[in-house]
Amino acid sequence: MVARAAAAIGIFLYTFLLVYWMFVGFGRQARRGGEMMYNLMPLSTIKNYFIYFDHYNFNTWLINIGGNLLVFIPFGLCLPIAFRWGFGKTMINFIVFISTLEVLQMVTRRGSLDVDDVLLNSLGVAVGYGMYKLIGGKRYFPQKTGHSRKA
Repeated sequence: MVARAAAAIGIFLYTFLLVYWMFVGFGRQARRGGEMMYNLMPLSTIKNYFIYFDHYNFNTWLINIGGNLLVFIPFGLCLPIAFRWGFGKTMINFIVFISTLEVLQMVTRRGSLDVDDVLLNSLGVAVGYGMYKLIGGKRYFPQKTGHSRKA
């Protein structure tokens, strides 16, 4: 019970931090006018970062590849604990959530909608879920079964 509450509070606070990073942090400002920026071609941005690795500053590469993956690991660790979700429900709920944020970034012109960000973010959640399973998963943080226990 304490672990569930701590995970829920932690993920709630962490979500606010990520929303700040995505919309305000790192000097983000709304672009005035112009077209909305988006990439709907899976793996195209990721491929460019690997094929043209030598054309990018290492920090740019690290933030866009590593950051988009690593920053989302806590969701994979905490969502199954806080909400007693299995892998499928964790991933579906996360993908809906992050896709909504990506669309909002595009519409507000404080970033772009990039399907590769959704893929990397989701991979981070999957890695986090794998870590959750490695630390004991259901044994320490039981999932909802829908069945009542007999006394």
